[in-house]
Amino acid sequence: MGTTLIIGAGGVGRVVAHKCAMNADTFGNIVLASRTKSKCDQIASEISQVKIETAAVDADKSDEVIALIKKVDADIVINVALPYQDLTIMDACIATGVDYLDTANYEHPDAAKFEYKEQWARDAKFQEAGIMGLLGSGFDPGATNVFCAYAQKHYFDEIHHIDILDCNAGDHGYPFATNFNPEINLREVSANGRYWEDGKWIKTKPMEIMQVWDYPEIGPKDSYLLYHEEMESLVKHIKGLKRIRFFMTFSQSYLKHMEVLQNVGMLGIEPVEHQGQKIIPIEFLKTLLPDPASLGERTKGKTNIGIVAEGVKDGKKRKIYIYQVTDHEACYKEVKSQGVSYTTGVPAMIGAKLMLEGIWHKEGVWNMEQFNPDPFMDQMNKQGLPWQVKELKS
Repeated sequence: MGTTLIIGAGGVGRVVAHKCAMNADTFGNIVLASRTKSKCDQIASEISQVKIETAAVDADKSDEVIALIKKVDADIVINVALPYQDLTIMDACIATGVDYLDTANYEHPDAAKFEYKEQWARDAKFQEAGIMGLLGSGFDPGATNVFCAYAQKHYFDEIHHIDILDCNAGDHGYPFATNFNPEINLREVSANGRYWEDGKWIKTKPMEIMQVWDYPEIGPKDSYLLYHEEMESLVKHIKGLKRIRFFMTFSQSYLKHMEVLQNVGMLGIEPVEHQGQKIIPIEFLKTLLPDPASLGERTKGKTNIGIVAEGVKDGKKRKIYIYQVTDHEACYKEVKSQGVSYTTGVPAMIGAKLMLEGIWHKEGVWNMEQFNPDPFMDQMNKQGLPWQVKELKS
């Protein structure tokens, strides 16, 4: 029986560990590692199906990751640590000849941007090592990429327009908190927006473009255009695409808090002097905000994430909506985590499951939409993320 190494013990790591344990016939021996071993031990204590081993590792250091991979004799590494650590973990997998999966693309710690460039550049080394790297196997990116591939395969001859729509209508009771790593979340939503149209990227100011979308089981919500990483790969792989955009919902309270924090410099990523010490404002803010992993027990409401695709089939215009609704309280009952972590962690487990079973496996570095979407969509229905398709007026 093989060994699965999970790196990262935040909210998503908790979900991945629980769901891998529920599918232990595929994942074999499961090892959960992070910088803080006590977090891993807490998660392991929650799981009764199988025994979860735990370990400490600094994922910023490839040598430590290499040593751990060799020690546990891992067959796959599921990276649910920080996006800053993608490259060091990928390099460790190359050095040890072990398959790799993550949920978010690389983000440089000193620059508020994220892109696949440096991960794609490792494709040749992954091929030489005879291993596979699957990038962005969360929900968005991840399931949304698969939704696009599923729409392309079953509903269209060409897809011309895609809108990715992400709504979290959960209420955790805090005046202000983020549902995943505060530093990553706030850097993402405070950056300039971008969308792709007619072969080029168009830049927008933060929150400049808004539309109201009526989300099934939730209702109408203000949805703001952001740049999001899955668009970078989808523009390469969806046939006939003319425009793709990404929208996410934010409450007015969230936006006001973010505006104030930005105005006073708390979202800054450059060091500032404070009482004789250098601190990075956004890292300090992270210490003040609630830990996203602690929100599960408090959060009520639902998420709805999906895509609207428009194009042509058999010469006729067509428009469909593929979406998935998750209930925060149901997620906490199942895996002691809120819905945002759940909708990221379950697709990570599914992607790794398909890799280990040889259903999705090619040497090199790949994005989700490059594989047959049907097995992934089938597993979503079986593993707690049932989805729906609606025909819309084109």
